[in-house]
Amino acid sequence: QVQLVESGGGLVQAGGSLRLSCAASGRTFSIYAMGWFRQAPGQEREFVALINWRGGSTAYVDSVKGRFTISRDNAKNTVYLQMNSLKPEDTAVYYCAATRRGGAPTRPYEYDYWGQGTQVTVSS
Repeated sequence: QVQLVESGGGLVQAGGSLRLSCAASGRTFSIYAMGWFRQAPGQEREFVALINWRGGSTAYVDSVKGRFTISRDNAKNTVYLQMNSLKPEDTAVYYCAATRRGGAPTRPYEYDYWGQGTQVTVSS
C-alpha cells in the first residue's frame, strides 16, 4: 500500500501563486508515476499533471501549461505542484494520486492510490 498526504491549498487572489505538496509513504518503490487531479463542484475529476517517478518526464493538461509545474524530490518521496498565475477557474479540490501503470496515464481509474484532497480557491 501507498499512503498520500497533500498540503498547501488555500485561498489566493487571481494572479497569485500556491504550491501543493504530496508526501508518499509505504511501498513507494512500486510507484511508476504521480499525478495531480482536480475536481470542481458538479464537475468530473480532471487530470492536471503527472510526473514519472524515476525518469522525471512530465505531462500537463493544456489549460495549465505554462502556469503550473510539477516536480519531485525522490529523497523526500514528495511531489510538488507549483501553481502560478492562478485563475478563478482553477478553483477546485486538488488530489494527489499514484499509479503503478506505465505510459502516461491521465484517467482517474488508471491510478491506484489517492490522497484526501486539498482545497484551492482563487478569488477574482
